[in-house]
Amino acid sequence: MAAESACVIGGGFYGVVIALYLKLVRRVEIVEIYERELILLSRASFVNQARVHGGYHYPRSFTTAFRSRQNLTRFCSDWTDCIYTDFQKYYALSRRNSKITPLQFRRFCDQIGAPMQEAEPEISQLFNPSLIEAVYKVQEYAFDAQKLRSWADCELVKAGVICHIGHLVVDPSSDLGNTVRVSTRERTGALESRSYSIAFNCTYSGLSQVEVDQGSGRLRLKHEIAELALIDPPPELEHIGVTVMDGPFFSTMPFPAKDCHSLSHVRYTPHSFWVDQHGLSPYEVLGQSELKTRVDRMIRDASRYLPALAKSRYRESLFEVKTVLEKNESDDGRPILFRESTLTSGLYSVLGGKLDNIYDILESIDELPRLR
Repeated sequence: MAAESACVIGGGFYGVVIALYLKLVRRVEIVEIYERELILLSRASFVNQARVHGGYHYPRSFTTAFRSRQNLTRFCSDWTDCIYTDFQKYYALSRRNSKITPLQFRRFCDQIGAPMQEAEPEISQLFNPSLIEAVYKVQEYAFDAQKLRSWADCELVKAGVICHIGHLVVDPSSDLGNTVRVSTRERTGALESRSYSIAFNCTYSGLSQVEVDQGSGRLRLKHEIAELALIDPPPELEHIGVTVMDGPFFSTMPFPAKDCHSLSHVRYTPHSFWVDQHGLSPYEVLGQSELKTRVDRMIRDASRYLPALAKSRYRESLFEVKTVLEKNESDDGRPILFRESTLTSGLYSVLGGKLDNIYDILESIDELPRLR
């Protein structure tokens, strides 16, 4: 029998889309979201580069790159009002310490069907020719996280999805009738519990903290505290985005939610990292950390490659926990994780490193026996 009720733990982009899909497409009668923060899409869904990937970023993970390319058009179509296209994106290849050559990059783009061409002379002249070997004009966009949040608030109300804001899920467990019992704690300390036909853990960095005791089924996750610097670029960089790859370099591109540019650096963006541990909440680690911006080092190094960046004006930095599967540290791939709990039947953990991965997750949901 098809599921009569569903619980989604985590009100980020994945949680919201999954909840809407369950309600509107899979026709689940009761769908509820539990979010520990006071607003939706407030953590990793907001604090990121806002890049709608076109595949270019993953030359060492063909599968991730190919899927990104395949999903780009559909994602931009489904969230047209939230996509920012008023800029041109460029990828530059370093002469030193790059893990890919211009020839390899061109072949890679051809293999995944990603359009690219040599940058215009006026753009190429912005780069330091002694450090940059090639610059390419590509097709890549940004999303506006504020508009995505507004979209989520509106669509959830229209669909009749119930949102429990400020609720922390403390320990889901199996219940009678092959259901999942979800216990929650409000910010006031009040406890309550309900049972659902199926549940999805979409808490990203908090994935392994939802179930208290997972034993040998514990997820192998790596967390890092990441800094996203927000800057006002100089006029010559105002309508372009740049990524220098593939190695210890940087990326700057429009950040529509704040009407500025983001700046990240492979070397300086990560402030600390650790392997997931039982009872150690990544969000508590973040909250207890002394965070000091490294934007001066980001700008200083990045301006060696793109001198105009030295004229940028720093606004602020956003800090968040970034989480990946340990096995993908070597190839930089971002496949999805979609796995049923080893202890609680009907509870599924979901992890994706990019917003456009959502389509792969929805395909996995369609295969679940409880929804047939």
